[in-house]
Amino acid sequence: MRGGVVAADRAVTTTSATRAKRGSRVVKATLDAVLAALLLVWLSPLLLLLMLAVRLDSAGPAVFRQVRVGKDGRHFEVLKLRTMVDGAEDLKGSLLAANESDGGVLFKIRRDPRITRLGALLRRSSLDELPQLVNVLRGEMSLVGPRPALPDEVAVMDEEALRRFTVRPGMTGLWQVSGRSNLGWSEARAFDTYYADNWTVRGDLAILVRTAKAVVTAEGAC
Repeated sequence: MRGGVVAADRAVTTTSATRAKRGSRVVKATLDAVLAALLLVWLSPLLLLLMLAVRLDSAGPAVFRQVRVGKDGRHFEVLKLRTMVDGAEDLKGSLLAANESDGGVLFKIRRDPRITRLGALLRRSSLDELPQLVNVLRGEMSLVGPRPALPDEVAVMDEEALRRFTVRPGMTGLWQVSGRSNLGWSEARAFDTYYADNWTVRGDLAILVRTAKAVVTAEGAC
């Protein structure tokens, strides 16, 4: 009889935990939608000015679109202000030997010759990521989550790293407030995996506060 009571207690505990997590997901999605909408309205004049500045600074579109991998492996187009010369993706192959990131997954060059003058400023301030508020409103991204990965990065990830796709990628996350471009692949993977396994609404709010500090100080930007 005792065993049946213990089993029942465990079932109740598991059900309660599942409901709590489901409730947290609803709260997270609601916060994403509300905050993204408010920020987009509030920052729209700045965004329009920056789009004009990008067009005047170098030839090409103001908004850069790139396929990324989201929750459950679904592909979507991430939106960013263009910080590189038009056609920069076609030049990537000639720069592979200069990749400074370890692990063979990420591609990072601290002094990437494809970055425009204005693009360098936008990256240091993270203003290039403002259009991703639209991705959040579409439900493709979250305000907080793992870094949105490229398909070719996903193709070489191990099983542990793939756990990051149980949640939506974020405009910011543990990777952003813990070093951003200064992180190597093994560190970035650890942060993203930990977040996917342990996220909470309270933790997301703390990350948003830390992100504001990181943006103001341009910590780890590249």
